[in-house]
Amino acid sequence: MFLRSEGRSGPGSGGARYVHRGSSPHGAGAYAGAVTDTVEAPADPAAATQRELPHDPATAPDAEARQSRRGGWKLMREVAGANKRWTVIGISASLFWTLAKIVIPLLALGAIDEGIDPYDGQALAFWSGLIVLATAIVGGMSYLRRYSAFAISLKAEAELRRRLFDHLQRLHFGYHDRAQIGELMARVSTDAKQVQLLLVFIPIFGANILMIVGVSIVLFALNAQLAAAALASLPLLFLGAWRFSSLLHPVAMGLQQRLAAVSHVVEESLSGIRVVKGFGAEDLQVRELGNAADGVYDRGIALARLRATFNPLLEVLPTVGLVAVLWVGGRQVIDGNLSVAALIAFNSYILQLVFPLRMTSFIVAQVSRASASASRLHEILATDPEIVERKDAVTLPEGSGELRFEGVTFGYHHDRPVLRDLDLVIKAGESVALVGPTGAGKSTVARLVPRFYDVDDGRLLVDGVDVRDLRLSDLRDAVAMVFEDTFLFTDTVRANIAFADDDAEDAAVEAAARLAGGHDFVADLPEGYDTMLGEHGFSLSGGQRQRVAIARAIVANPRVLILDDATSSVDPTKEHEIRGALGEVMRGRTTIIIAHRPATIALADRVILLDHGKVAVEGTHEELLRTSPRYRAVLAQAAARDEAKPEAGAAS
Repeated sequence: MFLRSEGRSGPGSGGARYVHRGSSPHGAGAYAGAVTDTVEAPADPAAATQRELPHDPATAPDAEARQSRRGGWKLMREVAGANKRWTVIGISASLFWTLAKIVIPLLALGAIDEGIDPYDGQALAFWSGLIVLATAIVGGMSYLRRYSAFAISLKAEAELRRRLFDHLQRLHFGYHDRAQIGELMARVSTDAKQVQLLLVFIPIFGANILMIVGVSIVLFALNAQLAAAALASLPLLFLGAWRFSSLLHPVAMGLQQRLAAVSHVVEESLSGIRVVKGFGAEDLQVRELGNAADGVYDRGIALARLRATFNPLLEVLPTVGLVAVLWVGGRQVIDGNLSVAALIAFNSYILQLVFPLRMTSFIVAQVSRASASASRLHEILATDPEIVERKDAVTLPEGSGELRFEGVTFGYHHDRPVLRDLDLVIKAGESVALVGPTGAGKSTVARLVPRFYDVDDGRLLVDGVDVRDLRLSDLRDAVAMVFEDTFLFTDTVRANIAFADDDAEDAAVEAAARLAGGHDFVADLPEGYDTMLGEHGFSLSGGQRQRVAIARAIVANPRVLILDDATSSVDPTKEHEIRGALGEVMRGRTTIIIAHRPATIALADRVILLDHGKVAVEGTHEELLRTSPRYRAVLAQAAARDEAKPEAGAAS
């Protein structure tokens, strides 16, 4: 497959748009594996199972959990404020809605006192008209309040997803080596949705708070003794809400983690459906999903138990206030210290508090879930890319792609180097084949050239400039890679070939396909170059997919071409067709070939045998066959592995 930079993003990002996401049938795990399939990182069973997506805040130390939670709240404030116009409208509408709601019982009190007792038709009509006007204001402001709530929340959700996707595109390869696609997808979709669901209630929640405060002020203004009796239970409510929230947050965090686990299992199983069916492992995957779903059920039940415990308190408290008003107010009416109209107004205000108080349970629960989700989103956004462009980065100078490794040491784990003090020069326009046993460092060399990773020691120069001093977009525009695992998008053949250059003309696309040896099979497709490919391009054979990838590299017209086991997944009987296309692409440009088949290795001007991260021996293919027993042994081992592949014929 081909890896290419668009070179359109801002400084520091490198503008990279990566194609290689793991087309191997191992799903999310393959995402990590696809990037490191042939990366010779030291084997470590513990490290292999460790997924270093941002740690789970639910199990983090208290200080880290608090920091993550604060970061989540900050993130929500930022995205909520992204739509200032509707925020102002929503707050204003909530204020006027609250004022109109609070005024209505007072208007009813005036209608009773001045229009009904004693009866005065004009006064009654006047007060009734005011009530109708206030009600109309309530209706209009309710519309604005709700519309603005959705405008704010949907804008925030879109902004969150944009920021997350943009940041994920900029994160270094090492991050994606360890990340799980299902987990990332859950954060971008499910967690962002939980934040949106909270933000949609902010204007409503704000109006509820204003309602409680406003009603309390009016009640105390009307009758302080009766107001104290009616609102005596509110402190208990706020104490219960605080306790409810503190208990709910870790449960909500756990629920979001379990939902992410379900997403991961589904994504991995569907991406790897060929392997699942090939090994008859459907029942195993169903059980795995069942276990993940049981985790969601357990956390969901725990959440429901907490809400079921807190909700009855909210059901009882308004009733307690109503009884207090009837008891204390009734005594005052009997004693002649309070009018019946005032008592009715008090009851109306108590009833106005019922909905806001009952909404408290939902709001508190949603705040906890949204806070947990925002913390998880913050974990991604707080992860800094390890590969960044320097502020004083320079433009790649004119040249033909000379590569120079000077004392390069690198390891995926700093205490276990893969390359050790490597010195290697690849002249401009020269093609070099890297050969060696698994773990020798072949693919690691290739991945250092476009600066997917930074060297631990030494330096790597492209046309005389250290790659760390170059603009990332320039560097990655100059390098193209064709991988063993070819990734094609669910798009037309034309779009896949032109992926490296959106402005490529049809003639250039067709010319590239001809050079890659793919024009004939593309012309035979139902709609030719406009034929839609299935997911990952699996509607094509392995050899056909590889030709499309080679054509994509031709359109890119790179200064340096890297062929990373580009023919290993193709049936040896069909390899000559790909090999001829590769020879065309390699002509006149610096090329690194990572291969183990003699016919492909023979395309190179020079062969480098790597062993334990160093150059063991070098020469032409024929020279090494004659003089190096180690070289012959490596090729023999690779040939034995080829013969052992039962699926080789399926990749033609």
